Amino acid sequence: MAVRAPHLYRSLRCFCLAGFSLLAADVGAGEEIPFAFEEHAGGGRGRAALYEYRPLVRSYVDARAERLGALADARIAVEELSREPAAAVYATAHVGRRGPRGDEALLRTILLPLLADVAEAGGGVDWSDEAFDRAYAGFERTLLGERRVYAAVAPLVGLSVGTRLELAEGLRIRHAAAGELAAHWPEASGLLPAGFGREADRLCLLELERTLAPDAASVPDAPGELADAVSALRLAAAAPVAAGPVLFERLDWRPLGIRPVLPIAATEPSGEPTRLDAFRARLAADLLERLGRADDDPELAEALDRWELSLFAEEPFRSEQLREALTALLGGTDGLWAATVRAAVLLGETGRERAEELARLRSLARGEPAPRTAGDAVRKAVVETLAHGDRPALIASLDDALIGVRPRPAGYFAALAS
Repeated sequence: MAVRAPHLYRSLRCFCLAGFSLLAADVGAGEEIPFAFEEHAGGGRGRAALYEYRPLVRSYVDARAERLGALADARIAVEELSREPAAAVYATAHVGRRGPRGDEALLRTILLPLLADVAEAGGGVDWSDEAFDRAYAGFERTLLGERRVYAAVAPLVGLSVGTRLELAEGLRIRHAAAGELAAHWPEASGLLPAGFGREADRLCLLELERTLAPDAASVPDAPGELADAVSALRLAAAAPVAAGPVLFERLDWRPLGIRPVLPIAATEPSGEPTRLDAFRARLAADLLERLGRADDDPELAEALDRWELSLFAEEPFRSEQLREALTALLGGTDGLWAATVRAAVLLGETGRERAEELARLRSLARGEPAPRTAGDAVRKAVVETLAHGDRPALIASLDDALIGVRPRPAGYFAALAS
């Protein structure tokens, strides 16, 4: 094979040979490689499910990380890799999560995955030059390529879709392919939500994809970006959307790591799953673009946080969270009563509709447990406020509408969010 970095080829081959020796000794001593038992849906309605035994080679290798890292050949390989600027993204990908040193990061993100790749390609712990050459060729293409493609995927629950839907550039919802996660992470079956891959609202992935420069020293903040997408979907679809509990990272289709999804995005709210159509997907995309405004508007950020926390709270805490959300959103210095009246004007196009919205929100103003319709009204108010963009200007225009100085602000997305 044509090798672009002979020094890396030699050092990584020596490490893999030493690693295979250690693994083979453990297998010989009776420490067999475990298997995952996976169920796959049948080829059609009424057909029996298919089952597959998949060896958990990566878990077996990871369990011996400390011993493998102590090998002399591992230290030499890490030293060679540390001289490669292109390896920086691997070394920094996990720094700050569990705090490993640069050498440990290189071990866990390059050496151990490469060893696992070779073992999987060879079907076990019997050494194969051909299996190593194939695994190394793929690694070298990734390390020394002109660009890199980073991807993170997380299981998505609470929604079903008919087709792939784009939420932003490089951020989408799509159906999970059969065995897709297990192909790169054999242990994935134990990390998925219950019923994932079998129930209608548990068939999709939330995927983030970014192109990185060859000298990129870090990877995107996938947990943060996916959490924002979940918030936008919850606002747009009024569905019990959640992602995770973990996300799976790849770099040029090579496994890079597994990270937890932020808890508020990974927790499943109560409610009925729904189908996400193109209209609500467009609304979610618009809201996702506008969520960044909360960084410069503390009251808006407070409203968003409080509303989302209300999805997981029981009474009386649920209603208290909704009161705080509405006050932060539209109350300003005037308090909750003013916020309820402004919300009614914002959401109702006619006098009758405004009266109905006010009736839904009065329980919040009186300090009583709020009906579910009040929570939905707060959600719609958050949607409309995000859509209008300038929250202080929106409040001023609502006050002008109340005293008849000008017409009420036109609603942007309330119909789509209902």
